[in-house]
Amino acid sequence: MLGEEPALREYVLALCEVARPRVCLIPTAAADSEELVQRFDEDFAPLAEVSHLALFRRTIADIPAHLLAQDLIVVSGGNTASLLAVWRMHGVDTALREAWERGVVLSGSSAGGLCWFEGGVTDSFGPVLAPLHDGLGLLPGTFCPHYDSEPERQPTYRRLVADGTLAPGLAADDYVALRYEGPELAEIVTSHHGARAFRVDRDGEHPLALRQL
Repeated sequence: MLGEEPALREYVLALCEVARPRVCLIPTAAADSEELVQRFDEDFAPLAEVSHLALFRRTIADIPAHLLAQDLIVVSGGNTASLLAVWRMHGVDTALREAWERGVVLSGSSAGGLCWFEGGVTDSFGPVLAPLHDGLGLLPGTFCPHYDSEPERQPTYRRLVADGTLAPGLAADDYVALRYEGPELAEIVTSHHGARAFRVDRDGEHPLALRQL
């Protein structure tokens, strides 16, 4: 999870530009895992005012009001397709779009990175990687996380883009963060030496410049 990598955690918190930001975890993709919430609290509570938006055992009545009151929203990894379906049932997708438009920092890893794009590659539907076409679409194009750590990610994403199943997009190794300003890519950073990011289109991979944290 994002908070477990100190350099990336500090980088994202600094984007809030306040001394002690309000940070909300949305652990929907992990079925509101209590263990994950506990780890999040351990990582972020010393640096921020933390909260959690649980949807399987929902306790927050006014979701838009809660999310709009945050400086930073962190989305956990897990099942991206299930995350999107549950969010849409509870109106979280609409609330997140409004938060994004008002300048709340949106972040996440794995499913929490993929969800913001139009689509990408996912293991949400079973052990075989498959295309995802119904992301939130806040960011243009598609995305593939875990480009270095899961052997089938790279060939699957390249094939799906090359044959037109997925629109072109970006791929990132683990420990890489893509920072957007609105819908425009502003910077790519990494906390690990040798980590990579690519723009992937029908012609293949095109390496992108990264800044080492």
